[in-house]
Amino acid sequence: MGKLIINSYDEFASHLGEDLGQSDWLLIDQERINLFADATLDHQWIHVDTARAQVESPYKSTIAHGYLTLSVLPYLWDQIIEVRNIKMLVNYGMDKMRFGIPVVTGSRVRLVTKLHQIQNLRGICKTEIDFKIEIEGQRKPALEGIASFLYYFK
Repeated sequence: MGKLIINSYDEFASHLGEDLGQSDWLLIDQERINLFADATLDHQWIHVDTARAQVESPYKSTIAHGYLTLSVLPYLWDQIIEVRNIKMLVNYGMDKMRFGIPVVTGSRVRLVTKLHQIQNLRGICKTEIDFKIEIEGQRKPALEGIASFLYYFK
């Protein structure tokens, strides 16, 4: 299945309550985790010290930062949908966001989405997207919630 193409508010609204799609799987490897640790100044051993994690972590491995898992959402969302005829897109907020289980280093994740709500706010399209970031081979998601975006159509 290819990207969902949206050209207008009305087209977007026609998908209310529907599954919008899912992204490809993305590998969360130690290099990505280390780069995120450097960018955010969060070098907690459970994320970056592979030798210590093998011994002391209940996962016997390092794990991704929860906020790393969250931060790949826009990249994965872009694989699912292409909204055309917009001047700007703004990440507006997160609701009911919950971390489920940790992403163990070397796991692959993907985004699964559904259009929860859509509103026309004086020409600005506000969407609320139910999302889950799934881990390949796991029953519980790494992260789930509702992401709000503002689309400014031309």
